[in-house]
Amino acid sequence: MLFSSSDYATLIGRNAKRMMTHLSIPADDALQSTLSFFEKMEARSGGVSMLGHGDVSFPYLIESFPMLLLCSEDNHLKPLIDFLEYIGIPNPRIASILLLFPPIILSDIENDIKPRIHEWEKAGIEREYIGRMLLKYPWILSTCVIENYKQILLFFKRKKITGTALGIATKSWPHILGCSTKRMNSILELFNDLGISKKMVVPVITSSPQLLLRKSYDFLQTVIFFREMGFDKETVGKILCRSPEVFASNVESTLKKKINFLIDFGVSEHHLPRIIKKYPEIFLLDINRTLLPRMNYLLEVGLCKKDVCSMIYRFSPILGYSIELVMKPKLVFLLRTMKKPLKAIVEYPRYFSYSLEGKIKPRFLVLKNRNIDCSLTDMLAKNDELFAEEYLGTGLLQKPLPPSKGS
Repeated sequence: MLFSSSDYATLIGRNAKRMMTHLSIPADDALQSTLSFFEKMEARSGGVSMLGHGDVSFPYLIESFPMLLLCSEDNHLKPLIDFLEYIGIPNPRIASILLLFPPIILSDIENDIKPRIHEWEKAGIEREYIGRMLLKYPWILSTCVIENYKQILLFFKRKKITGTALGIATKSWPHILGCSTKRMNSILELFNDLGISKKMVVPVITSSPQLLLRKSYDFLQTVIFFREMGFDKETVGKILCRSPEVFASNVESTLKKKINFLIDFGVSEHHLPRIIKKYPEIFLLDINRTLLPRMNYLLEVGLCKKDVCSMIYRFSPILGYSIELVMKPKLVFLLRTMKKPLKAIVEYPRYFSYSLEGKIKPRFLVLKNRNIDCSLTDMLAKNDELFAEEYLGTGLLQKPLPPSKGS
């Protein structure tokens, strides 16, 4: 039942490590027993990463929870599995929940598990989300975690942060339920130091709840990283509000690695602050799966590295666009239909940000019908009213009818 599939063994070990790392509240007896079990695993080769491997972890599991040997398969274990499936846990994932919180196996469904699930329902968490939360963080069935939720709710109220915000954050990142309000407060104080208003705190913590789990030192290292790039506190705060997930990234293995990659490609170090300020999400893009393929595509169509670097400087979001869905069709239209030179996208890389069907084609047809040749900037940068005033004489731009087939 616990070790029938090794498909999720790596995931189980990784989550166990994360759960241990981010727990900062006093543990009740059930959770303390679980932590002792994890500590025994940590003391051997491979640590908790071997949790999903029965030949390694089973002896420690029985040593920590000997009463498991008395559990009846028909009268207890099968009903437990049926219940977990009923609340939305896929059968192959049940083992991960039980290994990450073995006291569940010893719990009575009617007297222990259902009342705790009801506590989350009373907190406004829908049944379907409770199942998802349980997959991510089985400790939501621990009494100390349930009590800590109530403390966090009171803490949020004192901070004038809505309970709704806590609900959203909890659903996506339930690990925050094991975080003490003291640790949360230290992060919120750092937000305040960056000029983040109470109003802006809500979208930050709902989009990236994991920031509440950050140690103050680690968060400050990210702040220092941006300050050393030349940003003042206000700008760092704006970057945090726009892309909170960046502040959950590791400075050495993620942020500096992306910076070094851009510099190695040829991007001027002097240009980096503007690039980052305009598009901090660049730190969230994978080098091999996203950044490099887009750069290589631009090189393959005939641009030199200097041109690509210029485009990144002028409009860094270009590195996040899909090659097949965005870049290729718009470039084909530019070269084949509009008959523009390739250098046009170097001069105005923002071209790729406009809708092909909604803006580029309609405006091109208006200009073509009037035999007007203009730059991409003149064609696209103006709003509809200014474009109509300049090229149609007056009134708002009306989308022209599509040309008939064969025309």
